[in-house]
Amino acid sequence: MSTLKPLKIDIVSDVVCPWCYIGKRRIENALALVPDVPVEVRWRPFFLNNWVPREGISRDEYLTAKFGSVEAYKGIAGRVVTAAGEEGLTYRPELVKRQPNTIDCHRLIHWAEAQGTSAEMKQRLMELYFRDGGDLTDVNVLVQAAADVGLDADEVRKRLATDEDVALISGQAQEAADKGISGVPTFVFAQKYAVSGAQPADQLARAIRQVSGEINAQAAE
Repeated sequence: MSTLKPLKIDIVSDVVCPWCYIGKRRIENALALVPDVPVEVRWRPFFLNNWVPREGISRDEYLTAKFGSVEAYKGIAGRVVTAAGEEGLTYRPELVKRQPNTIDCHRLIHWAEAQGTSAEMKQRLMELYFRDGGDLTDVNVLVQAAADVGLDADEVRKRLATDEDVALISGQAQEAADKGISGVPTFVFAQKYAVSGAQPADQLARAIRQVSGEINAQAAE
């Protein structure tokens, strides 16, 4: 019996993007619908707000710059809160007080990948931000999040104090932008088919099955 070639899925997203939070749950649900399809998932960085400085800014300042006013975001937020709730996720926009630059978050996800916990790291950071109003500009919050998924807290604190992998992460985010990815999440299947947006799990599952079938049919030729 021939073994199927795993389907590579690159997920380009940002930890402060609410639709990425929702999209992560939907792709996980999609994968549960196609348990027979082998996949390799990689989390790829994207900067939703690359203009936010490294130290972050206040949430009110951010919402005013991005949406015109804090009030203007409330209507948009309601829709996202509902969509998150439908996936069993909690988004409490009123708890968020600081808008971070996410390069350090992406560094943590990258470092967690070495021990196979990048998905858990991403989830932890998103929960901190969306559910708990955690300050992702606070190094203590980041170090604790890393420790929560099994990374060494002291080592992470030391690494965060350096520029380790800053250029790498920035380069990967730039590469995604250069390929025309402007909306996230974007799911890239087999490095050639891209699906943009937090699509429903059944649609993602269909795409996974279809592309897996194609790459395995080509491999068999």
